[in-house]
Amino acid sequence: MTDRIHLRGVEAVGFHGVLPDEKRDGQPFVVDVVLDLELEAAGASDDLYDTVSYAEVAGEVVARITGPSFDLIERLAEVIADDTLRHSLVDAVTVTVHKPQAPVGHPFSDVAVEVRRERGLPVVVALGANLGDARATLESAVRAVGSLPGMRVRAVSPLVESDPVGGPEQPAYLNAVMIGDTTLEPRELLRRLHEIEAAHGRVREIRWGARTLDLDLIQVGRAGATSEIRAEGSELTLPHPRAHERGFVLVPWAHVDPAATARVGDHVRRVAELTAEVDTSGVRTGPDWSPEW
Repeated sequence: MTDRIHLRGVEAVGFHGVLPDEKRDGQPFVVDVVLDLELEAAGASDDLYDTVSYAEVAGEVVARITGPSFDLIERLAEVIADDTLRHSLVDAVTVTVHKPQAPVGHPFSDVAVEVRRERGLPVVVALGANLGDARATLESAVRAVGSLPGMRVRAVSPLVESDPVGGPEQPAYLNAVMIGDTTLEPRELLRRLHEIEAAHGRVREIRWGARTLDLDLIQVGRAGATSEIRAEGSELTLPHPRAHERGFVLVPWAHVDPAATARVGDHVRRVAELTAEVDTSGVRTGPDWSPEW
């Protein structure tokens, strides 16, 4: 069952249109937004973390209406939809942009454009490297993942530096976590991640040994929701069986998505809470970076 939040009639003056006077004088625009998401957790917890703030969404809509000018309301609808899908709990969104004073040249009551956009399944990927120019490798990996068909990167965490856990003696790692959405089947996504690792010189010889690039598929779908993908096999285990124990995963994950949740056995826990419970003494702030995707 899909739950929905309806936000209707958000109005502001904008300067969108192809005619010079539209861009000069402006006119009112009215936007309706319908969010598809699961609200069972919010209904049980009474906690804003388990839903989406419609006041925040309204503010984003007004910022787009009053912001830089577009020629077409189709474009305005598209960017509003993209902004809304950046909220990690939103599975799909329908945006209707009304332009009631459009220069139609004939009597009319309204003109509107409606778009519906779906995000695919939420996905979490952890990145690590400790050989060669690790930061450059991770930046390249972010671009490679972002360019995969059926994959949309939403955000990437700051870098952290971490001491190696297990394995032979080796240099410290740089780690990060990216969150996004994917329409790829999990095994296909994992295969593509392994291809990116190989393209960056990854050789799988020593377990927990040094590596040029490590891309771990941590979670597909939202923990505890009907979208969550759970799998157990020799090639793919979801969610990642050790992510909830690893400070070098939890620290950047909690930073990039403070509302993130993860499965631990039969329970769903907030990543921020897990971070406070594990040993993070070997995890430090890493160098600055601004990856592109």
